[in-house]
Amino acid sequence: MQGVAFFETRLGRCGIAWGPRGVVAVQLPEAAGAERGRLLKRFPGAVETAPPPDVLEATRRIAALLAGESPDRESIALDMSAAPEFDRNVYAITRRIGRGTTRSYGEIAAELGEPGAARAVGRALGRNPFPLIVPCHRVLAARGRSGGFSAYGGVMTKKKLLGIEGAPGNMEFDF
Repeated sequence: MQGVAFFETRLGRCGIAWGPRGVVAVQLPEAAGAERGRLLKRFPGAVETAPPPDVLEATRRIAALLAGESPDRESIALDMSAAPEFDRNVYAITRRIGRGTTRSYGEIAAELGEPGAARAVGRALGRNPFPLIVPCHRVLAARGRSGGFSAYGGVMTKKKLLGIEGAPGNMEFDF
């Protein structure tokens, strides 16, 4: 069985979906409550229900992160079975980026042993189903430029998330 639930955060209502092997998706807030429809469309067979204790703890940690705290995200069980191996490797590296710090797409590609794969890293992060748990907002383009951000609000949301975390303000955002 797959479940979904919605919870309030400092930025608005988020959603979370899970299955027997862990969290399968996190949905960031959208305008006029559209996050509910988007998450249920992605998981049409899911049942909206109270989350089990481990998923409830994940929602608490996400809310804490959005309140400016530094909760542990790495111990949240994620079900990455639907992601290609390259994406899973990108997510594993990205998940280790600490609060208030950033890395570049190129740095992640180099750590993967594929220094020419910065764009592929960007595409993988654009498909990231676990925003905040896998903090793709902490990954920037070369020379501190924002790069893209696929969540609602685009790079403005990325900038807001980095601001909540106290990331250095010398980044150049592409608006």
